[in-house]
Amino acid sequence: CLPANQERLANGRLATVQFHPSAQVVMTAGHDRSVSLFQVDGIRNPRIQSIYLESFPIYKACFSVDGEQVIATGTHHKMFFVYDMMSGSIIPIQKVRGVEERFLRNFEVSPDGSFMLLTGTSGYLHLLSMKTKELISTMKVNGRCTASAFTPDSSKIYSYSKEGEVFIWDVRSRKCLHKFEDEGSLEGKCIAVSKNNQYVACGSASGVVNLYTTDVCLKENRPKPVKAIMNLVTSATCVTFNPTTEILAVASRETDEAVKLV
Repeated sequence: CLPANQERLANGRLATVQFHPSAQVVMTAGHDRSVSLFQVDGIRNPRIQSIYLESFPIYKACFSVDGEQVIATGTHHKMFFVYDMMSGSIIPIQKVRGVEERFLRNFEVSPDGSFMLLTGTSGYLHLLSMKTKELISTMKVNGRCTASAFTPDSSKIYSYSKEGEVFIWDVRSRKCLHKFEDEGSLEGKCIAVSKNNQYVACGSASGVVNLYTTDVCLKENRPKPVKAIMNLVTSATCVTFNPTTEILAVASRETDEAVKLV
């Protein structure tokens, strides 16, 4: 295959590559302060458009569930941008009332498209309305939160702390339903829940990815993983399931070609 972004290669490191939820379009975004969209036809992969965000190196960008918006956070900013693809407008969200953070970097969008979860510092998690981008509620984990994931029905959130604990939240009541220790984790890095809600994968700084069944995670404080994946030798920075829950991809950005399919 041709490089998807061959019509506009980035000048800096790419932070995000994501397929559009319904169209044959791929988005790239990164440290060169731009978001680009490409039509993936496999022949030429023509560029649809690029937007440039001045003095805003992008930490993460993500499509909304309906595919009409792109949300982008910066590497050192408390504000974030919303790019409305229908109107072509770029909307800066300067400040979310009630959110006192120096930086806003990591975030997740709920599968039903209702919520946006911002990961703050000192263990704070800010739940925003996706529609209005206003704060609904704030939750807090012990220690520092490094990664979060919504369940497929958007009813729960799994939050992984730097200390290797996973907190399970009820989205509606914002109460902590349960917490468990990720076995052998010295530092939590990434987490994913499978699309059929059967498995939870936790990746740590040692490169080990533990795979649990969700029913055990909700009951036990020290659940046993059904499998520990030891193939990565550097920190596991990304875990994700394919839509049919038959494949788990584990990857580390700390070394080249460190992608394994399980």
